[in-house]
Amino acid sequence: MKYLVMVQGTQADYDTQAGKPTAGAPVWSKEDIQAMYEHMGAINNDLSETGEFIDAQGLAEPAQTRLVAKGPDGKPVITDGPYGETKEVIAGYWLLECASLERVTEIAERVISCPVPKGANEYPVVIRPVGDGGGDC
Repeated sequence: MKYLVMVQGTQADYDTQAGKPTAGAPVWSKEDIQAMYEHMGAINNDLSETGEFIDAQGLAEPAQTRLVAKGPDGKPVITDGPYGETKEVIAGYWLLECASLERVTEIAERVISCPVPKGANEYPVVIRPVGDGGGDC
């Protein structure tokens, strides 16, 4: 079964990782960033070795996104965003082929153990089964 494993973040998280101070969150040092990349890289390497890895990507900061919607007149409306009411966005993902929900949950548990600076925001990991097109997941 394929699973999409998603990590969340906010624009403020992207800012602190880029060295820009924000209210209530510490700025990440180069060492903090390196520790995060090493942790995630080790997960990717292990998943590649087990054959469960399909793809993984970090996503650009929310400030670089756009929302394209149909306006009341049926014409496209393009706004910065995309999440005016929501602060958390998907910051990155893995697409995995795992034998069970239990196995992908073990992987998510490993993801949440990623080292972060003291006081940094931490978010749950979202697991979504990818349907096979047959109607059921």
